[in-house]
Amino acid sequence: MEQTVPLPSAYIPMRPKSIAVIIVAAGKGERVGTDGNPDPKQYRMLAGEPVLSRTITAFLATDAVTRIVAVIHPDHAARYGQLVLDDARLLPPVHGALTRQGSVLAGLKALAPLRPDLVLIQDAARPFATPALIARVIAALDQHDAALPTLPVTDTIKRSRDGTRVATTEDRRQLFAAQTPQGFRFGQIFSAHMRAETVRREFTDDAEIAEWAGLSVAMVEGERNNLKITHPEDFSRAERIIMPDHGTETRIGTGYDVHPFAPGDAVWLCGVKIPHKAKLQGHSDADVALHALTDAILGAIGEGDIGTHFPPSDDQWKGAASTLFLAHAGELVARRKGRIVNLDVTIVAEAPRITAHVPAMCAVIAETLGISADRVAVKATTNEKLGFVGREEGIVSMASASIELPRGD
Repeated sequence: MEQTVPLPSAYIPMRPKSIAVIIVAAGKGERVGTDGNPDPKQYRMLAGEPVLSRTITAFLATDAVTRIVAVIHPDHAARYGQLVLDDARLLPPVHGALTRQGSVLAGLKALAPLRPDLVLIQDAARPFATPALIARVIAALDQHDAALPTLPVTDTIKRSRDGTRVATTEDRRQLFAAQTPQGFRFGQIFSAHMRAETVRREFTDDAEIAEWAGLSVAMVEGERNNLKITHPEDFSRAERIIMPDHGTETRIGTGYDVHPFAPGDAVWLCGVKIPHKAKLQGHSDADVALHALTDAILGAIGEGDIGTHFPPSDDQWKGAASTLFLAHAGELVARRKGRIVNLDVTIVAEAPRITAHVPAMCAVIAETLGISADRVAVKATTNEKLGFVGREEGIVSMASASIELPRGD
């Protein structure tokens, strides 16, 4: 009988490590909402795609990742459900806590039954983690208990006790800015988090908890584009990362539309419902401003006009919200790998008064198109009582759109 000789251990293939990812998305994103957009930053559109979708997709693009769980705010279940993500590795979301530390622990508890070997913990508002960055963190865990990407601090750092006078200057050669994803051996960081829950101390990140627990924490090279979206202006920088300025050409489009009044009690303008003694007459919601703006965007990319894409003879668009038309135009720009530089809308009406509604209008347009609100201008004027507008028989709107497209497109 033939005997089987066991192979030396050096030749026995190792079991691939299971690597789970926790996306921490339970915050309200209030700091970034100062531009009038009420949505939390992780659900705001960035070049046509929610920030959180981009963050999750970055990890789905890494084959080594075996499981991903998002930790979300209990009030954001409906928003999360609208994300278009289809991958068996993505687990149902879990609800977070009042603090980031508590939310991470909730994610760790959700993963515990799966017993992953390693876990990466990622901020939802960092949508630009590259495969190379993720690989560096994972590789460092072969030799260390924990690892995180960092960048050397280039500014001179001053320390002050009262915020008004300098006490000392720090040695910036010893200072590094921490990023995510931060990687850990699962059992060790889970145990450290459970212990940290019992102490009265606020930890700034998971690497600090690992340090406190006595784990070996390694630094790997971070990336400048791995920014965390925190303030409104960060969206503009993020857009530039997705669509660099070089190799592009600028296209300009204009739009014009007019709708008469009909019996009703409110008008839709730039996606905002404004009480009025009449409504605007049209096949959809008759949002004259969004119709003009949609035409301006379509014109800039050479895609016809709104009637080409949404013919009034088609009953499926009867009473439809005009934000659908605008979103479609934005998707066409994204398919062409374009970038909306700025939009300008003028509404000509004797009534209703528009000024008080302008911030909300800009926010709706920005959210629909996935751009920052500072790229949108909405203005209103009257027709000085002249013509059909002056007689309050209808409203006119004009719009222009400036769009960057790759050269030769």
